[in-house]
Amino acid sequence: MIAHPDASSANLRATVHAPSQPAIAVNPSPANHHDVAIVLFRRDLRLADQPALAAACAAHEHVLPVYVHAPHEESPWQPGAASRWWLHHSLQALQQRLGGQGAQLHLARGDSLATLRALIAASGAGAVYWSRRYEPAAIAQDTALKAALRADGVDVHSVTGNLWCEPWQIATGEGQPYRVFTPYWRKLRTQLSDETPLPEAHARNWLHLPGGVPLEALELLPRLAWDGGLATSWQPGEAGAMEWLDVFADDALSDYANGRDLPARHGTSRLSPHLHFGEITPRQIMHALLQHAARIDARRRPDLEPYLRELGWREFAHHLLYHFPATPTDNFNPRFDAFRWADDDPAALLRWQRGRTGIPLVDAGMRELWHTGWMHNRVRMIAASFLTKNLRQHWHYGARWFWDTLVDADLANNTLGWQWVAGCGADAAPYFRVFNPHTQAAKFDPEARYLKHWLPELATLPAKLLHAPWRDPAALARCGYPAPMVDVGESRKAALEAWQTLPGR
Repeated sequence: MIAHPDASSANLRATVHAPSQPAIAVNPSPANHHDVAIVLFRRDLRLADQPALAAACAAHEHVLPVYVHAPHEESPWQPGAASRWWLHHSLQALQQRLGGQGAQLHLARGDSLATLRALIAASGAGAVYWSRRYEPAAIAQDTALKAALRADGVDVHSVTGNLWCEPWQIATGEGQPYRVFTPYWRKLRTQLSDETPLPEAHARNWLHLPGGVPLEALELLPRLAWDGGLATSWQPGEAGAMEWLDVFADDALSDYANGRDLPARHGTSRLSPHLHFGEITPRQIMHALLQHAARIDARRRPDLEPYLRELGWREFAHHLLYHFPATPTDNFNPRFDAFRWADDDPAALLRWQRGRTGIPLVDAGMRELWHTGWMHNRVRMIAASFLTKNLRQHWHYGARWFWDTLVDADLANNTLGWQWVAGCGADAAPYFRVFNPHTQAAKFDPEARYLKHWLPELATLPAKLLHAPWRDPAALARCGYPAPMVDVGESRKAALEAWQTLPGR
């Protein structure tokens, strides 16, 4: 079975040359370094069901919680603007949670190795704990970090924290990674249990060190005030995650299989950004939903499987990224390397980004994305299909835009989603499946509630025109909404003609 390179000292794939250490004032520390541990927070910004923190608190007298801001170490996929906004507020929430226990989150910026070495020298720590990450750059960074610290004589413990199963723990009968979701999910489903999540971790003594930087010094917030919609739409942090989970269980879970496709309804969990930043875990979600279902009369008990299956897609995305680390840039299906994309069209891309394509459902989704940092999943598929098939622009452009504007931007999920829609990914929708945004809008937003909310200029049009406003050019001109930039039928035909020329299709 393949092992995560960060899970042992073997299979080292990188070395680190530490820059000069940051200045951190030395604080009197316990004499026995085995009594002191550092917990390095990254995308596990919570205190409950936190295996790395729980292990440190159980094994050591003194615990120092640390966050090191080092986006350069995640290159070329440093967090986008919306993710940075979320990270600022999630760290703020974690600071408050720790403050409730009399602890402080030590914030630093710079190279992780140099910072940790300085903190170890200042605190006398003999151990460092962290939750594993699975992006290619993060794996290389953490593997090298572990090797360097162990060479310094420091104990390093990396644990799973944000997935049900490690990507290398699920394999086919031949020991190979899965490439198709359904058999992967069948295998994973057999390994899931209703295990009780870990309680909130408490240290016997929290260690405080001077020399940390204020949260504002991380410069995560935008310089221009474009984030008002994010602030009104979200509550980053552990408490916000649990609140959304409760709302989902009470309001949407019972009809999730149908309601999840209706963008005007609260039919999804909206937990994806909380999961990405590790403010909640799949284990916590599953346990809470099972408890919720158990309290309901058996005749009305909701079926949890459709939602658990969606969490399974998140696991599958990480499985693929781990085993096929080039997929954020390379087609999973190499035959698509020869696909005839249209010439780059910056003007068309800009209209798509700004929600000015003249295709109502696409534009509504893109404006929801810009305003809230999130987009309903069905609308994501339709907007992505329009870009990659009706406009025939490379999926890279869409993936990068989503990366910068989504609060739940996750390299594994973003890569899987875009390659799936574009037809070149694992278990992908066939390229000839081109979503028709007009029929999709009529089916999933029949009263045009979603369209009217995000496209207020169309709200005064007669109901029969809301899904196809171009049918009345005079009304279209009066409301200021653009005419369609392409004919959906003709552009679909051109896309299929390009697909027909693909070798070995």
